[in-house]
Amino acid sequence: MKGYLQRIDTNTSGNRNDVTPLFADRAAFAQLSHDLAAPFLDARIDVVAGIDALGFILGTAIAERLDVGVVTIRKGGKLPVETVRESFVDYSGKQKTLEIRPDVLAPGAEVLIVDEWIETGAQVCAAIALVKRLGGIVAGIATIRVDRNDRTDGLRRDFQLHSVWKDDI
Repeated sequence: MKGYLQRIDTNTSGNRNDVTPLFADRAAFAQLSHDLAAPFLDARIDVVAGIDALGFILGTAIAERLDVGVVTIRKGGKLPVETVRESFVDYSGKQKTLEIRPDVLAPGAEVLIVDEWIETGAQVCAAIALVKRLGGIVAGIATIRVDRNDRTDGLRRDFQLHSVWKDDI
């Protein structure tokens, strides 16, 4: 296991872990963002799309490393402007919505989607749907960890999906 991953608090209630202690350590966070960006350094990436909210933090750091802009995919009801929306059922079984401004992606833009953790794959699938609806092309997905299930196996098969926490750890 990469040393900085040990900063993630796995002694939490429920099925979630807290990655924010890793973010608080400057050196650990710098190495994490470097490792998440590395597979995409030579790819054509026009913009990074960070998923609300911890994906904003990671997405911004990765966008900086890739020298591209960052767009935000927000939780429903947060943007005070016209949006394009996509509903999904999250890891807890609750109905949720993601939204994005319709004018932030140019048609044909190569987009790297970033979220901190992919549990069921439902949220990232909603983000993919939004990117595609705006005419963007999903160039890849970057995350700290991807849990294993049928949907995330499909993401691994259909996209360049990069995580730093490997299943065999």
